[in-house]
Amino acid sequence: MSLVARYLEENNLSTVIIGSARDIVEECGVPRFIFSDFPLGNPCGKPWDVAMQHAIMGMALDLLERAWMPRTTMQTPFRWDNEEWREKFMRVDESNLEALAKEGELRRQIQTGIKKDR
Repeated sequence: MSLVARYLEENNLSTVIIGSARDIVEECGVPRFIFSDFPLGNPCGKPWDVAMQHAIMGMALDLLERAWMPRTTMQTPFRWDNEEWREKFMRVDESNLEALAKEGELRRQIQTGIKKDR
């Protein structure tokens, strides 16, 4: 999305990226970026937390209107309830290896079934 934003900006369409991978997005050089320090897949807030999601969208619209220089990053003030998520996010170890292998096999079976139905 960061590269798409740069393309749109080059063609006079203003953009704001809302994301959780700060290092990647900033390296791409987007003009405006709202950073949420949340697990990947949750840049607009916690699931079902409508007030937080509205606040983050409001920050994005404010940044779109008020950014005074290129490559402006604004960080949301929100925190994930459990700060241990960083240590556990996408962790694979002996404690979950078997369960993850079963989930992966189930996903492959479902995908194979979907492909056969097409």
